[in-house]
Amino acid sequence: MKLHELTSTRKRRKRVGRGNSSGLGKTSGRGQKGQKARSKVRVGFEGGQTPLFKRLPKRGFTNINRRTYAIVNLEALNQFEDGTEVTPELLLQERVINNVKDGVKVLANGELEKSLTVKAQKFSVAAKEAIEAAGGKTEVI
Repeated sequence: MKLHELTSTRKRRKRVGRGNSSGLGKTSGRGQKGQKARSKVRVGFEGGQTPLFKRLPKRGFTNINRRTYAIVNLEALNQFEDGTEVTPELLLQERVINNVKDGVKVLANGELEKSLTVKAQKFSVAAKEAIEAAGGKTEVI
């Protein structure tokens, strides 16, 4: 086999409605009349039977005022030097979090060995106590 003898193994898409000699002309492979020959059949249409999404009961609701926080554990703050001011921007820059979302919440998972000034939107009670016990400060933004 030579390079110029190679052929593609990719399957080309069917080009319908390009004349009778193409094999997919006139009705473009849809047959004669009927619902399946038409251009629009709604997704989930069940032939006039009440569709599944209408038969199932409604459940719950979506709270439009919900806030989602990027979570940071105390053990993740050990990578910073003593006396550092830890802000959401610094956490994002150091890739401790991927996205600030509606703010940062600090939780008390792990041990904190450094004395840091931590600025965030929310703190758990245990995290606040642990930061202050390590000689640091917390500040709600």
